[in-house]
Amino acid sequence: MNHFDTVAKEWDLNPIHTERTKAIAAAIIDTKLLKPGIAGIEFGAGTGLLSIALKDYFSEIILMDNSAGMVLTSTEKLERNEIFHLSPLFFDLEKEAYLGKPVDVIFSQMAMHHVNDIGGMLHQFYRMLKPEGLLFIADLYEEDGSFHDQDFHGHKGFNPIALSTQLEERKFTQVQYKTCFVIRKNPESREMMDYPVFLMSALKK
Repeated sequence: MNHFDTVAKEWDLNPIHTERTKAIAAAIIDTKLLKPGIAGIEFGAGTGLLSIALKDYFSEIILMDNSAGMVLTSTEKLERNEIFHLSPLFFDLEKEAYLGKPVDVIFSQMAMHHVNDIGGMLHQFYRMLKPEGLLFIADLYEEDGSFHDQDFHGHKGFNPIALSTQLEERKFTQVQYKTCFVIRKNPESREMMDYPVFLMSALKK
């Protein structure tokens, strides 16, 4: 059982998670790039907070996550709230290619810094999108490593200019980003710190 399996049941009780999701959803909506009736995939969907916040803009969303605990929690929540056009999917996109039909939009929040091969994942996203498809990535700016505990082995946030370059190298266009939220938390044995989050958008031509 991994870390996300153990915290899934309590995930939505953390106000940072819910406030961050509201801000990211608002930033995505504010781009005015979403069109009625589109199909989407949320990568690293967790308990489905962001997909639920955006559900009225989509005809269907696949909530993809490699944590069985998160998938179970999101499934129970969607059933409880009678949300039927959102579908949780237990799937590890780092280990195998997704062979479902291409979608109009792929989005994620705070998932990419857990991915080992960023370039490979961006290539996967490009392949999974329809022509004129949209990609939204919300994640941390580069930080000093204090955001996570000592057992974390992912990326310490991202330089958005470098990430933009990686997207453009994989034929994405119209790459833009802006700060959409600031996480305030106390790292271990340190004073309160700010960790800004960006929203990046890109278009598949």
